[in-house]
Amino acid sequence: MAALDVIVIGAGPAGMAAATEAASHGLRVQVLDEQPAPGGQIYRAIESGRPPSDADADVLGADYWAGRKHADAFRAAQLDYTPGATVWTVAKSPLAVGYLKDGKAVLRSTRRLIIATGAYERPVPIPGWTLPGIMTAGGAQVLLKADGSIPKGRVILAGSGPLLMLVAGQLMKAGADIRGYLETTTKQAYLAAATKLPGALLAGGLLAKGLKMHGEISKSGIPVHRGVSGLKAIGTDRFEAIRFNLGGSEQEIAGDVLLLHEGIVPNVQLTRSLELAHEWVDNQRYWRPTSGPWGETSAEGILIAGDGAGIDGAEAASASGHLVGLQVATQLGALSADERDQAAEPHLAARKRQQRIRPLLDQLYAPPAETICPSDPQTIVCRCEEVDVAEIRECVRTGSEGPNQLKAFSRCGMGPCQGRMCGLTVAEVMAKELGRSVEEVGYYRIRSPIKPLPLSALAALEADEDVTPA
Repeated sequence: MAALDVIVIGAGPAGMAAATEAASHGLRVQVLDEQPAPGGQIYRAIESGRPPSDADADVLGADYWAGRKHADAFRAAQLDYTPGATVWTVAKSPLAVGYLKDGKAVLRSTRRLIIATGAYERPVPIPGWTLPGIMTAGGAQVLLKADGSIPKGRVILAGSGPLLMLVAGQLMKAGADIRGYLETTTKQAYLAAATKLPGALLAGGLLAKGLKMHGEISKSGIPVHRGVSGLKAIGTDRFEAIRFNLGGSEQEIAGDVLLLHEGIVPNVQLTRSLELAHEWVDNQRYWRPTSGPWGETSAEGILIAGDGAGIDGAEAASASGHLVGLQVATQLGALSADERDQAAEPHLAARKRQQRIRPLLDQLYAPPAETICPSDPQTIVCRCEEVDVAEIRECVRTGSEGPNQLKAFSRCGMGPCQGRMCGLTVAEVMAKELGRSVEEVGYYRIRSPIKPLPLSALAALEADEDVTPA
């Protein structure tokens, strides 16, 4: 018999909700989390301080502090929380999860697995993006949440999306020296998105929040340039300036730190390693695991919750987690289908409400063609192995027809990140060169271990009795 009823991977909004829900129905639950405390990226360090009396006026804002109630409920649940645990493999038959904790490798069996690994920022491979002084907007936000750190020197933000606006506003409140806000969203995108406004108005105040952030940036006194293109980071030993096109003219802003952002994408490394079915989301240019309304994937016993199944935002992720937790409880006999359906009603309504704004956001912040498929031949695509656009194109011309063949030709995607940072861009560049769709070109074949694992830990692997290490 499996040691556990449920293992949940990830303790962000979806993982916390799924685990709390499953545990509330008497299931034996373990949560594996790489972070030292629950919250995920969106609610990082949520337990480290007391919510302010005026959350709206706080640097991080009311939406961030709303995560405290999720963390409190998670802490109160009867479950086994394992922070600082890095999952390196999952076996499907029998279902088991391998993780590394304090240098020790463990393989635990489970009746059900809930994947709640969330999303990460889409890489923005512009010329010069590997220079010191350049990071993602989300990376800067992580530092702000962790200990209140803000970038030193002159800061420039570039790209598009709600997170870019949010980080700009937070850094302004924190006192950062922001010298420019460059938005790649075009005027045409704004006009096209206007047709999605009726649905967005039903999204429970999300549209109003977005308009408020947009207005605050416009009125802040910070130089704001909308509809920019041709971003290029300038510098010798580190970032010195950003060059861009606006209205047909080339402009430049000097700075010390450049924060880039062009949306977030599902983290599919684990689901790819499990060879689950995936589908291509064309308007947002990313892959996501194919899943049903209750989070079921193409593999029996494996479910997925939150942004790892498609980008919907934190509150929708939490609702998704509750729904998946209810489904697992039903599958394992702790609930009847009728009891599940009744308990699911508020979570279904919450998820639907949050999803109403997605058509507008997807239309407004579709990633620019030059971001997903850089044209400059010298732009680095694979940072780990320093493979640029020109080398990928040359590999295609000499016979490489997909990302997995490209590995043999160039070692692209074979670094420590195992293609997480370059996978989408590689597929786009190859698809364009081959004259095919990204769906035809495909994605890297991800193999275990999906994270670095010391051989000494593997040699001393501790496995449950019903699991035979391969």
